[in-house]
Amino acid sequence: MDREHIKGATEKAKGAVKETVGKLTGDEKLRAEGKLDKAKGAAHKVAGDVKDMAHRGSKRQDK
Repeated sequence: MDREHIKGATEKAKGAVKETVGKLTGDEKLRAEGKLDKAKGAAHKVAGDVKDMAHRGSKRQDK
């Protein structure tokens, strides 16, 4: 797991907490922030996946 994957997991967890608290308290702004954080987390995960694929591809070319 690289830095991007860790950032992604952290953002998604933070977003889930914010979204849940926003739902429970009726705070639509907090709920929206949570959704945004979850989307940022997903983007970091994709970035990490792309880096992993590029790294694996470069290792295969070295052989």
